[in-house]
Amino acid sequence: MLQVKFYNFDEIQHKISSRPGETKFGEKIGFVKNVFELSNLKQTYILLGIPEDIGVRANHGKPGTSKAWEAFLNSFLNIQVNEYTYPSNIAILGELTVKDLMEKASNLDKNSPDYFTNLGKLVEEIDHRISEVIEIIVASGKIPVIIGGGHNNAYGNIKGASKALKSAINVLNIDAHTDLRKLEHRHSGNGFSFAKSEGFLNRYFIFGLHQNYTPQYIFEEIKSDKSIQFQLFEYLMGKDSKTVQKSLKSAVDFVFQSQSGLEIDCDSIKDFPSSAQTPSGIKLEEIRNFLKTYNFSNCQYLHLCEAAPSKENLGQVGKALSYLVCDFISEEKIIEI
Repeated sequence: MLQVKFYNFDEIQHKISSRPGETKFGEKIGFVKNVFELSNLKQTYILLGIPEDIGVRANHGKPGTSKAWEAFLNSFLNIQVNEYTYPSNIAILGELTVKDLMEKASNLDKNSPDYFTNLGKLVEEIDHRISEVIEIIVASGKIPVIIGGGHNNAYGNIKGASKALKSAINVLNIDAHTDLRKLEHRHSGNGFSFAKSEGFLNRYFIFGLHQNYTPQYIFEEIKSDKSIQFQLFEYLMGKDSKTVQKSLKSAVDFVFQSQSGLEIDCDSIKDFPSSAQTPSGIKLEEIRNFLKTYNFSNCQYLHLCEAAPSKENLGQVGKALSYLVCDFISEEKIIEI
């Protein structure tokens, strides 16, 4: 059975701040009643939330990514509908059902020597659930926009898209980390290494990689693999926007010549509240510029992950994620890939 909580207007109506003379996204956005109608929808983009942080915890990381989906929705549903925004091209599917797994994770003994291994087993179940949903969405000819959770969910995205397309896919990952750690228990740091080892991932480009947080064995592995390339963030420091965008163009050329996925880890963005927040990173505006510039014709999905909002910055995180989604679905693209 598909593990999804489907949304309808009644589910989200209380989140919309209606005002006379104004129309908000939440009042115009579409909904998916069931997966069998996906191919008949006029909307191209399908929103899916993943309110979990089990994969982050399994990677010894900071929890909180489970709150990103809610923060996003509160902002996204209140975007103004005007001549520059496009609510008619996106529909909400709902959220992946993970409440049961989150409860199991909370009940695990943190002092047990098997604690992280047991978290990894729960991540494997999330893998199964997300890959099933993504496979159905991609097979229907739609583009899933996945919000929330840890970067462990990249594996499910890649697997689901690959199975739908019946071939390995390429991925551009804007990230401070490679997430190519060893094939131990599943967690947010080895989603790409598992996808690669199981034949779901072909070409892989990591943009904005931080040299201080990449083990030497990973540098050695990726430098010996022609299907993997990277751009160090340290090279981009102090460079003007034109240079950053030119470097991104190189990543695009490597990845988007065939069916691909786009992963954006909020850990890569300077001062962004995330599971591994960094004081030194890519500016949000650079990523927005990138998303607004390119028409990703071969892109099979967008994944925004690792955002970890608190009560104090819930609104700001929601706005930032909403900007990125709006830029991605914008119809005013400059460059066709």
